[in-house]
Amino acid sequence: MSAQPVTLTIDDVGVTVPAGTLIVEAAKRAGIHIPVFCYHPKLEPVGMCRMCLVEIGRPRRDRATGAPVLGADGRPVVDFGPKLETACTTPVGEGWVVRGLTENARAGRREVLEFLLTSHPLDCPVCDKGGECPLQNLTIAHGPGKSRFAYDEKMHLAKRVPLGDLIVLDRERCIQCGRCVRFQEEIVGEPVIGFTERGRKMEIVTFSEPGFDSVFSGNTTDICPVGALTTADFRFEARPWELRAAASICSHCPVGCNLTLNVRRQPNARGQIQVQRVMPRQNEAVNEIWICDKGRFGHHFASSPERLAAPLVRRGEGLVEVSWEEALAAAGDGLRRAQGRIVGLGGGRAANEDLYQLRTLIERLGGSAALAEWMAGGDLIQQFGAGSQFDFGRLGAGDAILVLASDLQEEAPLWWLRIKQAADRGAAVLVAGARPTRLEGHAAQVLRHPPGHAVQTALGLLHALRGTRDLARFRGDEGVRQAAKFIREARELAVLFGREGLDEAGTQALACASAELLVASGHAGRPGSGLIAVWPKANTQGAWEIGLRPPPGGLHSMLAGAGAAVIVAADPAGDDPALGEAVDRCGFVVVQELFLTETARRADVVFPAQAFTEREGTYTSGERRVQRAYPAVPPLAGTRPDWRILADLGAQVGLSLENGSASALFEAMAADVPSFAGLSYRALAHVESQWPIVGGDDLYYGGTAYRNEQGLGIKLPALAEQGPTAAVHWIAPVEAPSGGKVLLVPVERLLDSGTTLLPTRELDPRRARPQAMLSRSDADAWGVADGDEVEAAWKGRSARLAVVVSDGVPAGCVLIPRSVGVPLDAPAAGRVAAVRERA
Repeated sequence: MSAQPVTLTIDDVGVTVPAGTLIVEAAKRAGIHIPVFCYHPKLEPVGMCRMCLVEIGRPRRDRATGAPVLGADGRPVVDFGPKLETACTTPVGEGWVVRGLTENARAGRREVLEFLLTSHPLDCPVCDKGGECPLQNLTIAHGPGKSRFAYDEKMHLAKRVPLGDLIVLDRERCIQCGRCVRFQEEIVGEPVIGFTERGRKMEIVTFSEPGFDSVFSGNTTDICPVGALTTADFRFEARPWELRAAASICSHCPVGCNLTLNVRRQPNARGQIQVQRVMPRQNEAVNEIWICDKGRFGHHFASSPERLAAPLVRRGEGLVEVSWEEALAAAGDGLRRAQGRIVGLGGGRAANEDLYQLRTLIERLGGSAALAEWMAGGDLIQQFGAGSQFDFGRLGAGDAILVLASDLQEEAPLWWLRIKQAADRGAAVLVAGARPTRLEGHAAQVLRHPPGHAVQTALGLLHALRGTRDLARFRGDEGVRQAAKFIREARELAVLFGREGLDEAGTQALACASAELLVASGHAGRPGSGLIAVWPKANTQGAWEIGLRPPPGGLHSMLAGAGAAVIVAADPAGDDPALGEAVDRCGFVVVQELFLTETARRADVVFPAQAFTEREGTYTSGERRVQRAYPAVPPLAGTRPDWRILADLGAQVGLSLENGSASALFEAMAADVPSFAGLSYRALAHVESQWPIVGGDDLYYGGTAYRNEQGLGIKLPALAEQGPTAAVHWIAPVEAPSGGKVLLVPVERLLDSGTTLLPTRELDPRRARPQAMLSRSDADAWGVADGDEVEAAWKGRSARLAVVVSDGVPAGCVLIPRSVGVPLDAPAAGRVAAVRERA
């Protein structure tokens, strides 16, 4: 039940808000600005800075009856308190009168600012926050024109303190508002920074090793009301008034975080317009006003000097630069010679328009197009995906969230954050995995299973839901029963599944079992519930919606038997050397890429594609929200968007494909693909008012996150809302390796060496390395310790890896990070031996 409305007056304006609303928020909703420093609408109020001081008048009440005392004019008599009060910690009251513009209130604010400035350096001309600094703006609006304190009495502290590799602290500028500390404690649940000392000597320090060990550290620079916290890649690089803003979507993971790209002409880059920083753009249903550090810092690939800038054609054993006309003619000849034995391969980092154009071209040439990823289940996401009203922000007490075979903080950090917040609100978070993850610290129930047995765990939950006798086949059946109880009694249920420890067949089985959990518990088809796949790429779900699937026989057989292949935004040879051999056996290969990847090196023709910063397009998130990205910088000379390259290829072989604009292509796709029916660029640009109100002139309130004026996207409804069901069959468990073998399991790491992240050198100190993470018992058995080397061998391949001993790794299992140069993309049985160098 919603709170009863309360009516009061703030600065002579009548305001009606729900009971319990803080005065500062009531004023904000009415368009009245009460200045704050320590207060933030996403954080618990603490009343530390006292900048929000106001006068509060409360109606006088009869002590006997409690009724308001009326004056001679028939109105309630209002008594004002003797002291100023903080608007950020005081909930509203019926009939109150709040004054923030009186001389008494103004004097209180002047004194607060005067005290703050006693220790604040006067370095506004060189401060990165200049131009968007709440302290600067509020001093001009509310502060004294002259200070009574001597400049020589200011505290002088260290001005360039690295809190970590990505965040720099200027201790002199800090006003001890505590926003950064409280964000890490309250929102993220990782208290890796905090205060030390007291009084004027109070400082922010890091408690973690490495410093500021959090993947959300960049958000503290957004909510810092001064220039105390800055990012390593933007510090002293530009001033806010020099920057132009463009809306975009993060291309790194399936969350689909809304971004604003700040760009300007860069003098040290031959005058090119480049992205200077990435900022969050508010979308309360997706990422609120937060982004992870991968999304914030992982944009440098778009301006990398290693980008392809001209088409390449194979001449003998090498690739040479040629004109677009020559490259297109060569590609057209190769496609015609294939005589219909053509395959298309698209990656999940391509936009919807690119993937649809690829499918159209290949099918009209008589071939088939597929998705260059082996994780399955996208068809079930279409049926049972997150419903039309699904929002992690709405989940709380009485709801349940089940996460299977996924380390969310490494794979989709904003989903991890929003699920953690749901747990804080009382939602029952259930985690099933073979090893500990950080989400387990917020879980109501943890189901530990052997590596590769996520499917069996899901089926065990099914048996518990149905009350069948087969539950005894599963380990930890009491924990399974308790988790099933949470699922059965949940008002809304979200089920997320990943691919850790699973092969291709396993992910399909896990997707089926996960979908059946929704069906068996009665949550299938509910608008607020649904199934979510933790895809490896940003637009993998978009590929499934368009009709691209992993090939039934695998990528190897598909490529090796083709007369020609067109590969867009995918690097199969770089992912798996065996696929490199399949690419070599393909008759003719055309690649569209940003960089000269391993697959591009093997191609016959390579076309340079545009980066997401240079073009417009749409992406479909893992929650099936279709969102629009806009161009931010001029395209790199010599490049074209993928969809246009495909249209030009079509023209070479006599096909007419949409070549006018991305919006026209999207309309053609919407008319052809059922999932996108009725959508348009204009519809995707629709916006609605959101709370809290951020991105206005009053940066002191919500920080420097941008207001969303370019589109909130459109959530696709799940087909299950109309009633379909799924059937699930028993899948045999993965047998544990025997004969001295161990199970080598690839695991996700947020900061890896992938094509689009490697150019961000600021992330090098925290980038995942080729490692073998072992259990303590296996390390003792093999006679190795942290820092030693082992050689892992599997399926005719081998890799030398540094040892990391962890209590969280199951015995008989070796965890190896993905995308670090080790060709292990799926679990494999192998052998591990200590490296004994000869003297």
